[in-house]
Amino acid sequence: MEYTIKNEYLSVTAQTLGGSLRSIRDPEGTEYLWQGDPAYWKDQAPNLFPYIARMTEGKYTLDGKEYHMDIHGFVKDSELAAAECGGSRLLLRLKDNEKTRAEYPYHFTYEIEYRLEGNSLEVVYRVVNEDEKTMYFGIGGHPGFNVPLESGLHFEDYELQFAGAAGVSSEGETRRVGFSPACFVTGTTPYALGDDGVLPLRHDLFDDDAIVLTGVPAQVCLHAKNGRKAVRVSYPQMRYLGIWHKPHSDAPYVCIEPWSSLPSRDGIVEDLASQPGLNALGAGETYENRWKIEIICG
Repeated sequence: MEYTIKNEYLSVTAQTLGGSLRSIRDPEGTEYLWQGDPAYWKDQAPNLFPYIARMTEGKYTLDGKEYHMDIHGFVKDSELAAAECGGSRLLLRLKDNEKTRAEYPYHFTYEIEYRLEGNSLEVVYRVVNEDEKTMYFGIGGHPGFNVPLESGLHFEDYELQFAGAAGVSSEGETRRVGFSPACFVTGTTPYALGDDGVLPLRHDLFDDDAIVLTGVPAQVCLHAKNGRKAVRVSYPQMRYLGIWHKPHSDAPYVCIEPWSSLPSRDGIVEDLASQPGLNALGAGETYENRWKIEIICG
């Protein structure tokens, strides 16, 4: 089922399957969200929980037991309930069930809240640990945005402008996460953004798959120098940012993906309780992570 929230600046539609966004439109009718195309990428904006990307051999261990989990976790394939919907706010909820516990042995409540504030869509991820043991998880977003956003422009006219000077953020040096050919983590290396924190877009940027960065400023703007319309994504609580489109293609979109953690390390079947960087949520505690998509229509 789909639900739409609106204000004078934006109309946003999300669906209960995975809680994923389906549309972000401005008053002029411009669609900012990638609409999905199996020739490139059939999805649009999956939500990632309780794991980011791939697990080695599709499995992990916890408390001496082995569990299997698909890429990006199970929320993207789960039917969420609409807990609240009205005006400019939509709240979707998933509670653990027999299917989730087969993959992830916890009692929990997972929520996605979409809230319009002016020309911005705030996304809130909320996890409540209803178990008697510590939960370990990753969480993140994977929205794709149309490129170009206006007629007469081309993919290569666009760039990603990070807030602040190149390579400078509160986290220190910008680094790129290295991946094996099978997309498992191999380490990090320094990564130099262009002048003034700019990454010009080219299709061949993604020939080695996603660019995943850490230590970048917590805000990036997708725009064309000669364009009116742009998308700014802010992710102050996320440690990583993925940038992606289908490798070796002329895909007319780019994904801007705020992540809290990373996939499995190359060659390691991770123990969920000891994998570096996962969120650890104590029994009875609540985790909340807020990020924002701002639509600019000059």
